[in-house]
Amino acid sequence: MSRRYRLALSVCFLLAVPAALDAQRPANLIRQEFDQAAREVPTLARVLSITPGMTVADVGAGGGAMAVTMAKWLGADGRLYATDVAAAQLAEIRGAVTKEALTNVIVVEGATRATNLPDGCCDAIFLRDVYHHLTSPLEFGASLLSSLKPGGRLAVMDFEAEPGSPLPTGVPANRGGHGIPPTVIVSELTQSGFRHVRTIERWPGDADHLFLVLFEKP
Repeated sequence: MSRRYRLALSVCFLLAVPAALDAQRPANLIRQEFDQAAREVPTLARVLSITPGMTVADVGAGGGAMAVTMAKWLGADGRLYATDVAAAQLAEIRGAVTKEALTNVIVVEGATRATNLPDGCCDAIFLRDVYHHLTSPLEFGASLLSSLKPGGRLAVMDFEAEPGSPLPTGVPANRGGHGIPPTVIVSELTQSGFRHVRTIERWPGDADHLFLVLFEKP
């Protein structure tokens, strides 16, 4: 996934545009996302210490590639919550779930300050290319904590800001541009009550230099 495309996708995360049929994204980009999800999900499952049958949430799921792939990995006895704040992305996720005939996916409309997930519902949660857009990170972090079971794990995959890149609207200035340092994520989520487990400086299989920060709910 190119940096230019990722910036465009990030804008879509914030803007709830109508999900009209003639506004569907190019098929080659969707296929690219699913190919990358197939590479990432098995490794992510190991990092999150999850097994088939568990309950996982993809918060800020975008078009649903990671959510659908993880739902298949979890199996029919598992459960996958897929959230987003944008109407277009929610419609795309539902379309992907229907296409794959999945019965273990629950699509949830998220909010800027909360996950809108049930309390204590998840064994694990992940956010990919989402955290740097949060405008209320401490409140959102507290909501993430509430959504996890005790001992549940949280993975945040994101990228460092390029010098001079524009700061997304409404986010704290300490991001340094479009992106976020992993140390800032650690600082904010530990304030929200998480325990930092480790940071993977280069997320494997990703061409855009994502890092992964892993947390646990005490």
